[in-house]
Amino acid sequence: MEIVPFQPQHLDTLALQPSQTDFLKNFDKTYAPALIAAGPCFTAIKDGIVLGCAGLSKQWDNRAIAWALLSANLGREFIRIHRAVERYLLIADFKRIEAFVDANFAEGHRWMQMLGFEREGYMRSFSPSGNDAVLYARIR
Repeated sequence: MEIVPFQPQHLDTLALQPSQTDFLKNFDKTYAPALIAAGPCFTAIKDGIVLGCAGLSKQWDNRAIAWALLSANLGREFIRIHRAVERYLLIADFKRIEAFVDANFAEGHRWMQMLGFEREGYMRSFSPSGNDAVLYARIR
């Protein structure tokens, strides 16, 4: 597996996990340049297959929003992706990093906790289709 700079075309072949498809409506190739401009973002690729895209969108000094779109076909590669994200969060130049997880996405909540994020709030009707979400934050 290799980690490369995120490019808009990576979204074309990402076989997204079902729990995140609601957000893909907003993460399209027209929005991708804004993600790239907002902060560092990366793609995990193995054997030419996109396993996931993730990044940080700077809001202002010391605050960013983390985002990640992961493949339904990660399998054992999730461990390597988790470790890469964990290492990056240790060196990221932000005091506060936030993340949002669909309220019904148990695996997403577990991952946030594994990455050291703490639950801060519940956001009603947050997603594009009106699903609730949970706000997490990691403070350095």
